[in-house]
Amino acid sequence: MLYHLADYLSRHIDIPGLGMFEYISFRSAFSIILSLIIAMIFGLRIIRFLQRKQIGEEVRNLGLEGQLEKRGTPTMGGVIILLAILVPALLFCDLTNVYVQIVLVSTVWLGLIGFLDDYIKVFRRKKDGLKGRFKIVGQVGLGIIVGSAMWLHSDITVREDTVRSRAAAEVTVIDDSGRPQVLYLSSPEKKPLSTIPFVKDNELDYTQLTGGNDRWGWVLYMFVAILVITAVSNGANLTDGLDGLAAGTTASIGVVLGLLAYVSGNVIYANYLNIMYIPGSGELLVFCAAFVGALIGFLWYNSFPAQVFMGDTGSLAIGGIVAVLALLIRKELLLPLLCGVFLVESLSVMLQVGWFKYTKRKYGEGRRLFLMAPLHHHYQKKGYFEVKIVNRFWIVQLLLAAITLVTLKIR
Repeated sequence: MLYHLADYLSRHIDIPGLGMFEYISFRSAFSIILSLIIAMIFGLRIIRFLQRKQIGEEVRNLGLEGQLEKRGTPTMGGVIILLAILVPALLFCDLTNVYVQIVLVSTVWLGLIGFLDDYIKVFRRKKDGLKGRFKIVGQVGLGIIVGSAMWLHSDITVREDTVRSRAAAEVTVIDDSGRPQVLYLSSPEKKPLSTIPFVKDNELDYTQLTGGNDRWGWVLYMFVAILVITAVSNGANLTDGLDGLAAGTTASIGVVLGLLAYVSGNVIYANYLNIMYIPGSGELLVFCAAFVGALIGFLWYNSFPAQVFMGDTGSLAIGGIVAVLALLIRKELLLPLLCGVFLVESLSVMLQVGWFKYTKRKYGEGRRLFLMAPLHHHYQKKGYFEVKIVNRFWIVQLLLAAITLVTLKIR
């Protein structure tokens, strides 16, 4: 809103400094600052409100060290994260940008599903919360919305760099040093493309995978969008089991996605890195700044020992945001690498359940691969202190984030 106000005033009144709002970097800086302030200042008030309403976590005794001490800790703290994301995004983002509109809808959509789940757990005293099939319906519904928008919206296009072939229109742009630079870009294309990591000429065309049939290409892309959103949001939900674990790992993921969105939306950087140029996607950096700021600000209260838990209100939303951001910038195939912690946590649960059922059928007695799943609980059972587990998971996530950025040039 401030962006649009500044744009309106700059066209009618000569006020020094308003032109700064045109720069994505300027608005991103203010976005992360405001999100940190909201999370840290208003977060405390929200925590006190949750304490007064006795909205505390019901902890089952699973034999984990320090687990019962967390009983009664306020949950539904994901409201802090959502507030710290949405307010700066609404103030500093270009709200006419289709990518911003999609990610805002996704944030509210999954935030409401998570909030409903937490509400049922806390106020209805049903420990299972919202039934799994309703969560899946919500995630699938969002996948259909995002997939359809990516396929059908007229403002969502891709322009590939074709400097080598010179078979494209000549475009002159001004680089950061103020010098003109000639680029050759293809005409805008609406076909759904994805980036294949570590491969030269790495654009995956879903339409070509279906023999040039647009209808089946759309169905395939919808399936991919649903799978990505469901998998990543559930992965974040499973990772949210130790103080600061989900928020800390997701913050580094948000930084990488913001950088990828910025270079993809900047014609000069996209040309230099030889990646898809996605007009308008750079605006997502402002949203990502708010996203990262909200997560870091939330860590002020969620780091060990946690004063508040994010609950499904937060974990489903942040996982969904990561998935949708990756889809918007055509980097969904990088998610198994970038979100490696989420992936391993999810796999540990699937392997544990699958192996238990298999051995029970075969031997009449269920056996386990891990002492406990998800994986972070396995290390708790082995006697590792909670802070050490979280710190090491953070380090692994930082390594995965760095490798993901390196894929821009290793092909």
